[in-house]
Amino acid sequence: MAAPKKGRSASAQSRPGRSLAFILIAIAALTGGMFLSGHPTPRLGIDLAGGTSITLTAKNEPGQPNAINQTNMNTAVDIMNRRVNGLGVSEAEVQTQGSDNIIVNIPKGTNSKEARDQVGTTAKLYFRPVLATEVSGSAASASPSPSASSSSSSKATDKASQKATSSSSASPTSSATSQGRAVTDALKADSTPSASSSASSSASPSASSSASPSANASASAAATKLQAQYTALNCADKAQRAKAGEGSKATDPTVACGKNSSGQWQKYVLGPAEVSGTDIKSASAVFDTQSAAGWKVTMEFTSGGSKKFADITGKLAKNQSPQNQFAIVLDGDVVSDPFVQQALTGGSAEISGSFDQTEAQSLANMLKYGALPLTFKESSVTTVTAALGGEQLHAGLIAGAIGLGLVVIYLVVYYRGLSIIAIPSLLVSGALTYVIMALLGPTIGFALNLPAVCGAIVAIGITADSFIVFFERIRDEIREGRSLRPAVERAWPRARRTILVSDFVSFLAAAVLFIVTVGKVQGFAFTLGLTTVLDVVVVFFFTKPLMTLLARRKFYASGSKWSGLDPKALGAKPPLRRTRRPSAPVDPKEA
Repeated sequence: MAAPKKGRSASAQSRPGRSLAFILIAIAALTGGMFLSGHPTPRLGIDLAGGTSITLTAKNEPGQPNAINQTNMNTAVDIMNRRVNGLGVSEAEVQTQGSDNIIVNIPKGTNSKEARDQVGTTAKLYFRPVLATEVSGSAASASPSPSASSSSSSKATDKASQKATSSSSASPTSSATSQGRAVTDALKADSTPSASSSASSSASPSASSSASPSANASASAAATKLQAQYTALNCADKAQRAKAGEGSKATDPTVACGKNSSGQWQKYVLGPAEVSGTDIKSASAVFDTQSAAGWKVTMEFTSGGSKKFADITGKLAKNQSPQNQFAIVLDGDVVSDPFVQQALTGGSAEISGSFDQTEAQSLANMLKYGALPLTFKESSVTTVTAALGGEQLHAGLIAGAIGLGLVVIYLVVYYRGLSIIAIPSLLVSGALTYVIMALLGPTIGFALNLPAVCGAIVAIGITADSFIVFFERIRDEIREGRSLRPAVERAWPRARRTILVSDFVSFLAAAVLFIVTVGKVQGFAFTLGLTTVLDVVVVFFFTKPLMTLLARRKFYASGSKWSGLDPKALGAKPPLRRTRRPSAPVDPKEA
């Protein structure tokens, strides 16, 4: 092979061995990772593996006769999606059916009882006083106490220094501001509440009592148990986070977890709930155009909720950090923790600070969840078997095998020797698809369902089409009278452009389908997009390099009739030859 011209580096295509080695090493590495992960097969969806189907029927809360509407039903679906995702469930389907039913399909392998308990209960939102808090995993050998002090540290889902300011006319300057702080100094187990923290003393796990000795013993036991839970709690551990405060009532102190603005998990000791989500009349995210303070969340309370909120904020305002904070807790998770500077008595308040639009809307939605005026009755629970899905999968695999067989027969009959390139390329594409799907199961929770299988079958045609485009470009060059090796290199840029455009259109269609659809159709779109990307990888790093290597073999280069590149069979023109330019005639006078 001629050396590249001076000043030009040899292209990657002039070293096909490297490309082939790269993709084979990648396949080997991915396969090894698949076996090391302990998941040698793709994770199956509910239609293939079976699972649990739960039907929930909505009922109005007392005093809310018209609460069953499309808006509230959609909000309930969002809540349930959030809950099943919190269980680590993927490929779960939550969707409305009719005007008052919600269907929840959960794949096999999930604790169905836990899932039923999660999705079948009304969202619970409470405002609880903060007794103690620290970054989970920080070095604090402390006992939570209402009179504990703290040092500065970023904290909470809302930004540091966020403010909740009363919007009532009665108290326009009242405020409750998110401290953004975590406990880092030692907390004494035997400390007693100070006068300024009397509002939270009844909730403290270490609060003293002047009641009977038996009451003191009971309080001491409860405080010891709560202290042990707080000390052992590691919110960075998903399993511990899910069980934090499990079994505690709204009237009991509890432990909880929340994420702070720096992405760290924060753990809390919280007092009994003082205000519930049903006490919130409305909540919304608005942009403050008057003071240029940015986005904020406004809350309006019911008449009863307004009194409760005024009482708790008045008590908390007397305390020191972090006992002047209240935690907004949704389903056991702390979603915000503003602190109080003075009582908020106007019946409405706002939380403002360093919010962006997404954060403000997210917190407003959280507040709405707890005020959802719906409860759900479990109408039916059905165990879904994989028998029907298995039969459909079996039929689909047979159809796929027939289609693949027909493609192989066509390649062998029409392209002959070129099928030696196409068939291994199909096998490499299939191997990459299988291994990546198996790895995506434990990695992102991808589950293979019937539509996803259909997407993989459709991809056979997309991959074969890329080979055909390349082969036909080579044949066109041979028809023009070129020998095989120059034909391959001249055909590749044109074929490459066509393949990229075609695959881009397929990928764009898959991406749009994935974004605008829900449920199982997303499985089809995801698989179609994945296989389209892999088609580009295989063609660039396997098909083209392999074709370059085989073009050097006499069987192909000589144009054997079994190679699929026979110039005679293709009706090629005579070989292109360079002809000397005729010399200019000599003037007789000059001669």
